[in-house]
Amino acid sequence: MKSKLRQLKPAVSRRTLLLLAGLVWIGVGAMLLSFAAGWLRAGHPTHLYGLVAGGVIAGLLIHHFGFLKVVDKNLDRILPMVGTRCVFSFMPWRSYLVVGLMMAMGIGLRHSPIPKPYLAVLYLGIGLGLVLSSIRYLRFVLASPKA
Repeated sequence: MKSKLRQLKPAVSRRTLLLLAGLVWIGVGAMLLSFAAGWLRAGHPTHLYGLVAGGVIAGLLIHHFGFLKVVDKNLDRILPMVGTRCVFSFMPWRSYLVVGLMMAMGIGLRHSPIPKPYLAVLYLGIGLGLVLSSIRYLRFVLASPKA
């Protein structure tokens, strides 16, 4: 029975885990950036530059002081792996709980009475931070052997 379950396990290489992690971070970041762009387009043009500047500054700070630490922890866990691992192991299982909580918070914020142009600053910051931080994963993908 156990060997049959192992055959169903979607096992991939360490390089694939790094690529998957980078692509997931880019995908989520792009989704958040698209929400922010839509809300900013619908906002008042007089505040547009200030809101975008605030989002970009927040994104750089979130990238440097927040997400890079998470990426480094994930890299420290993934890089020593030998052989194939489960495709979902690009992040620890506890992080899936955090992601679920963050998704619920994002849905709550989108449906809150907070004006969308101001919410766009937060989404722009987190989205930009995710995209910038994903580059570190992709650098390791390019540097790792293909086998």
